[in-house]
Amino acid sequence: MKVSIRFFNDREVRAVWDEKDSKWWFSVVDIVAVLSGSADPRNYWYVLKNRLRKAGSQTLTNCKGFKLVAPDGKRRATDCLDSQGVIDLAKNFPGHGATAFLDWFLYSDNTIDGQSKKKAYALFESGLLASLEPGSVKCLQQIHAYIFGGLYDFAGQIRSKNISKGGFTFANALYLPTVLGNIENMPETSFNEIIDKYVEMNVAHPFMEGNGRSTRIWLDLMLKRTLKKCVDWSKVDKNNYLNAMRESVTDSRRLKALLEPALTDKINDREMFMKGIDYSYYYEEAVKEEN
Repeated sequence: MKVSIRFFNDREVRAVWDEKDSKWWFSVVDIVAVLSGSADPRNYWYVLKNRLRKAGSQTLTNCKGFKLVAPDGKRRATDCLDSQGVIDLAKNFPGHGATAFLDWFLYSDNTIDGQSKKKAYALFESGLLASLEPGSVKCLQQIHAYIFGGLYDFAGQIRSKNISKGGFTFANALYLPTVLGNIENMPETSFNEIIDKYVEMNVAHPFMEGNGRSTRIWLDLMLKRTLKKCVDWSKVDKNNYLNAMRESVTDSRRLKALLEPALTDKINDREMFMKGIDYSYYYEEAVKEEN
């Protein structure tokens, strides 16, 4: 079963893929939490559900139950709606909040980020990851090319221009071939060595766009080969991660302390991979690179 975690204003909206009907179903409780701001969205939905039922609302006609992972880690039956059901439900929440939510919900999949995210999901089924050489520059290029191919004309290509972000200038494009060669030759026989290599690749920032999303997959491939582990990114807080990444340019200890407790041995688990993609894209929201 394919699962996904979308984020709206830093709040989770869980979704599950229905293979039979070929469509996504979205957790009603999560959507109610976003739209109502209620401290008890389950009870809010219970009351609203009864009101909609009495009114003969069509919204409930397409409501289905799926088992989704709850905050306590257990799978629990959860009311879910398809895309049209979500749109109908949002109409019960008038105001700017509902409008902003619908703008996000209806158009996110049509953006470059939305389309590349779908391609990133497909990596798990593609068989490509098993054929790559973890830790190599070519491996990173192939990941980037797969995710962003057809979306950016530079997909998989090492940049020839200088870029910066937040006042920090990444490796000079003129010296990138040498820098990347040195990074490729860095050892990856332990957790510390792998993180050091990951940090150096982040400083190099070899692509014009899409570096973070590609290198996190690249990092997990190295961890899987050497340690038979990968990162459970759902356990890594966004702000803590971004701050640790900024600090890692001069000191990687904070990043290592953040990632090591999040390691898991579920290296072949589809849900773990999909969740990793969700969080990877979540980290990039509102983070833009400056050319």
